[in-house]
Amino acid sequence: MMVFLMMVEVLVLALIITTSMVSCTSKLVERFSWRYMDYAYPDDISRQESFRLGDYRPENNIPVGIEVWRDKLFVTVPRWREGVPSTLNYISLTKSFPDSPKLTPYPDWNTNRQGNCGGVTTTYRIKADKCDRLWVLDSGTVGIGNTTRQVCPYALLVFDLTTDKLLRRYQYKEEDTNQNTFIANIAVDIGSTCDDTFVYASDELGYGLIVYSYTENTSWRVTHGFFHPDPLKGDFNVGGLNYQWEEEGIFGLALSPIKGDGFRTLFFHPLASNREFAVSTRILRDKNLATESYHEFASLEERGPNTHSTSSVMSDDGVLLYNLVDQNAVGCWNSMSPYLPENQGIVDKDDVGLVFPSDVKIDANQNVWVMSDRMPIFLISNLDYGDVNFRVYSAPISELTLGTVCNAKPEEYSLKSHQSWNSIFLHGQPSVIHSAVGETYNSFPSLSLF
Repeated sequence: MMVFLMMVEVLVLALIITTSMVSCTSKLVERFSWRYMDYAYPDDISRQESFRLGDYRPENNIPVGIEVWRDKLFVTVPRWREGVPSTLNYISLTKSFPDSPKLTPYPDWNTNRQGNCGGVTTTYRIKADKCDRLWVLDSGTVGIGNTTRQVCPYALLVFDLTTDKLLRRYQYKEEDTNQNTFIANIAVDIGSTCDDTFVYASDELGYGLIVYSYTENTSWRVTHGFFHPDPLKGDFNVGGLNYQWEEEGIFGLALSPIKGDGFRTLFFHPLASNREFAVSTRILRDKNLATESYHEFASLEERGPNTHSTSSVMSDDGVLLYNLVDQNAVGCWNSMSPYLPENQGIVDKDDVGLVFPSDVKIDANQNVWVMSDRMPIFLISNLDYGDVNFRVYSAPISELTLGTVCNAKPEEYSLKSHQSWNSIFLHGQPSVIHSAVGETYNSFPSLSLF
């Protein structure tokens, strides 16, 4: 009898341990998962030939970015190591797939062929806009860190999603980048027409913001101290791995809805930082203003400890979502409230499934999509390819924010805070705050978005 009871206790303990290791987001629904990434080759002969030549090595493929347009889920895979057959890919959302669908190169295999400088060599995060265009920034690189080779020039490609045809390919100017450039993210700013479009690209390791004007078909580089990492925030703990990314500058970019003055606010943050920054697109859209308006950029309050963030996005009603890599979570902030730690919420968290959330997007139907990929383990240690490593989740934003501080209505905030929020940002200008130690700096404790 005693032996039987001991066996039962062991089985119960094993069940508890197993259950604790199961991916269990409470609101986000897991749509796809992969142990390793695979591709939809035309036939088995092509696949075997790709294996033989070393063009496809499953263990060297890691997804980093996603985007959704109608029935397509786009997935990007950078060429950080040898054996990545395609960098820009998609999955059909209307077809029935197993849990781990194969990636189809977009728009075709040739566009993704390494060495084709008219195509895409390596891309990270992409953007589909309301004009049915897909914006893809090609770094033109193979490798990462000290293995990086510049195979093709930096370029911005624009695809017509209704025809899958290339609308435009713009090659960035030499002065737009520097020897350290690593463009992690882009944001697409559409004005009154589809032609009135600007693209902002974050140079994470070169510490700059590259602006592209679609109408003028030209670009310029913006520099600012706020694009640099915080030297006190370079220590990371993700998935049981402690590492230091002290050089990681401007990464996340999120655009507000259009404000009363006809412009948006660009929110941005370095990866090695717990702080958000902001600037009006009125400044960025003007080359002269962008390069000579240091004081137009503003610093918000810190989010709090352990709030390193990768990608971010803002909804049509002004809710900012951002990936929290230290917490295996997705955070939120309602822009109707002051930007303070107590107004930062968590929409979902999972210590197994959300290890290093690398990208977050909101589709046309206001569904949130999140990718997690265990990136630091891939880069610094070794992934277990017998385990699920990469996941894509989705959920309506209304369900995600329900029950969080981000779902509160303006009247639920204190009158003092709400009045402060609406009075700080006047006529597109940041307020000047004097600190207790006599320093003067720009601050956006609140932003008037509408």
